Amino acid sequence: MEEKKRGISKWFYWFLLGVAIIIVYKLLDNFGQIGEWFRNLFDILMPFIVGLIIAYLFYIPCRKIESWYKKAKKKSLLHKRARVFSILTVYLIAFILIALVLRFVIPAISTSIIDFVNNFGNYYNDTMKVIEELPEDSILKNEYVLNAVQSIQQIDLQQFMNLEKIGEYAKGAINFASGIFDIFVAFIVSFYLLLERKQILNFFRKLAKALFKRQTYATLGNYFNQSNEIFFRFVASQVLDGIVVGILTSIAMSIIGVKYAVLLGFMIGLFNLIPYFGAIIAIVTAIVITLFTGGFTQALIMAIVVIILQQIDANIINPRIVGNSLEISPLLVIFAVTIGGAYFGVLGMFLAVPVATVLKMMIENYIDYKNNLTKVK
Repeated sequence: MEEKKRGISKWFYWFLLGVAIIIVYKLLDNFGQIGEWFRNLFDILMPFIVGLIIAYLFYIPCRKIESWYKKAKKKSLLHKRARVFSILTVYLIAFILIALVLRFVIPAISTSIIDFVNNFGNYYNDTMKVIEELPEDSILKNEYVLNAVQSIQQIDLQQFMNLEKIGEYAKGAINFASGIFDIFVAFIVSFYLLLERKQILNFFRKLAKALFKRQTYATLGNYFNQSNEIFFRFVASQVLDGIVVGILTSIAMSIIGVKYAVLLGFMIGLFNLIPYFGAIIAIVTAIVITLFTGGFTQALIMAIVVIILQQIDANIINPRIVGNSLEISPLLVIFAVTIGGAYFGVLGMFLAVPVATVLKMMIENYIDYKNNLTKVK
């Protein structure tokens, strides 16, 4: 009887292995179709993914405002519907901020871009005249500098503003308009995720408890809480820090009289989201543009002011916003940003630091766990 059971188990094992091999072969044989299927599925789920991201970003503000509303009288509508009113308040604030950006910031930036493109030839000629009038032993008459300036001339900025490109932009705008429904669905999804967040989290806790052992469940819960704190703190603080840096830089450049101050300030604030590399790229680009539009002296003054602002941000503003540091060395940050950018582009550069922090935490916990086991033995 035992031998018969063993034979059946062995036959069943080989049968499952054969089925698995066939499935893997079919998957590889139809890899293109499977990839297309996943792409279509991703497009279908995109509104839900965007809704999840919005809910994640709005979670802390909603929770904070909800606690304020719950301080109202117990029988009042504000107390009873504190969660709903908190979500609506956060959405209202977000829509107001978006409206202000669309009303004031975007028009100023687009006007600056168009003006810069139209006058780029004049800026180049003026810069070359200044360089030609310098003494022969001037550092700016260096072969490398002259080659760099001449290579800038070869950039055809008008190609981005011709009729064909404008047609592409218009097509993109139409596609964007056709995606209004997806945006609406994303906001509805985020609203219900925020509204029913307690029930959703309880469900996943119960599911995890049913699937894993007690120790594994506790470990996963601990990792989830710490990872969530790291990601939210990093993303929220970097975005807020970028906004602050962008505003301060724009104001400082406007006082100095730098042309396209809002555009350059916005660019520096946006690139500031990427640790280390972002600020360097943005500042160098801003110096080059100011060199063309305002001359060497103004570019030098602007560079000094922006570098001072960056130091103030790095030593005062950013630590105040971030609070406790992510406890990750600069070398690891540079390594993570480089790898993230190489494989996942700008988004990879932005998210590389929190991902590296979580991996570092997991590796350190594993090392501590193994060392403790060794001590016990």
